[in-house]
Amino acid sequence: MYDYISGKVAERNPTYVVIENEGIGYLIQISLNTFSALGESSNAKLYIHMAIREDAHVLYGFFDQAERSLFQLLITVSGVGANTARLILSALSSSETIDAIATGNVHVLQSVKGIGGKTAQRIVVDLKDKVGKAGLSSEKIEPRYNTIKAEALSGLLILGFNKNAADNVLDKLLQQDMELTVEKLIKEALKLL
Repeated sequence: MYDYISGKVAERNPTYVVIENEGIGYLIQISLNTFSALGESSNAKLYIHMAIREDAHVLYGFFDQAERSLFQLLITVSGVGANTARLILSALSSSETIDAIATGNVHVLQSVKGIGGKTAQRIVVDLKDKVGKAGLSSEKIEPRYNTIKAEALSGLLILGFNKNAADNVLDKLLQQDMELTVEKLIKEALKLL
């Protein structure tokens, strides 16, 4: 029914945002990746998936269409509802999720809280072929980027930060500036964590 909603960000939270458009405030459930991508911007455009249940009509918002497509694939798997799919997309980036599905790495999926072995295997079996057909692919990263990111991630883990949160912040920083040194990358990440 809705493709996207854009407007002023009236309220922001790691699990939802309220976007005001033409005097109407839309409560939209989001993943942590979308929350991070929104940053502190006062306006936003989110791609929408509307779930109609017996007791509610719920809007799920995504920063880009690839994340929405992956969400829509995940909810087709038996035992994976909208909240579980959102949890997966909060714990893992879209490219990490796609890579885990494409390579059959159930351990990565099991690292998400609430995803057991059987559910992880079902996700891989059901979606392995669909991920490629949907045009979703994990990004190939140049070796220098990978090394710098690994060193910075290691440093942040030693400092006691959560691996997934640190990984997501490092990805966003490196997308903005691929020329960052390890030290500068860690300093910038500390400001965001």
